Amino acid sequence: MVKSMTGYGRGYSEMNNRAFTVELKSVNNRYLDINIRYPKHLMSLEDKIRKYISSYISRGKIDVYISQDKFSKDDIEVKLDENIAKAYCDAFKIMSEKLELENDITVSRLSKFQDVLSIEKKEEVTEEIWEVLRNALENALNMFIDMRQKEGIKLSEDLIARCDKITEFVGKIEERSDLVVEEYREKIYQRVTEFLKNVEVDEARLLNEVAFFADKCNITEEIVRLRSHVKQFKESLNLDEPIGKKLDFIVQEMNRETNTIGSKSNDLTITNIVVQIKSEIEKIREQIQNIE
Repeated sequence: MVKSMTGYGRGYSEMNNRAFTVELKSVNNRYLDINIRYPKHLMSLEDKIRKYISSYISRGKIDVYISQDKFSKDDIEVKLDENIAKAYCDAFKIMSEKLELENDITVSRLSKFQDVLSIEKKEEVTEEIWEVLRNALENALNMFIDMRQKEGIKLSEDLIARCDKITEFVGKIEERSDLVVEEYREKIYQRVTEFLKNVEVDEARLLNEVAFFADKCNITEEIVRLRSHVKQFKESLNLDEPIGKKLDFIVQEMNRETNTIGSKSNDLTITNIVVQIKSEIEKIREQIQNIE
């Protein structure tokens, strides 16, 4: 099945007062390139995240955005900076004595002052945290892959249509190639006759010349191979595996056979058809750059 390399997916998961949101988006790339942005406390999970994504995706430049929206009380640690709290208390005491004011500072008031209390996310990542994050990743990947597959169906339809056009053009070349040798024989006979005028034409030498030309411009093998490549290309579109690199190789072979047909044909009509085939091949080449 054809899958596009461009896509977007978003997943959310909540469990045991923890919640994660994961967003994925991708663009074309020759290889798999995963760029992950995540909260610092999840650093130890980076390798797991990469391996999990790699089990679903084989090509593309993937940007991954992870945020933790809810925290369990076990994930957070509130720290008291005793030195700062004591410094505030000492300053309030001095203020009270010098200005003859009541020192009405309380714990709740003191905690509101800057840097007295700080909230830190624990660095230790438990299996429960990974389970919630993995579920969010899976939800995002399912949406992401679904979008890739839908886009892939459109790409596949376009590629099949272009392959059918190439097959049609090849049929026209095949029909035309049967006439090229005969036209060449008539053309060379007329030229020789005009040049020699009343001298009798050596039919044996003329036939040798025509036979040499026929052998030189014979494109039967190239046509057979080109048809075979087109058939293989269409069959590959139905494979349930990444096919982008394989299609790229087949297109190179299609282009090679087409160039050979153009150089050997020695016929303007065939040359014009070859130009049309090469145009379709180039469009196919552009399209498959977006296939996983």
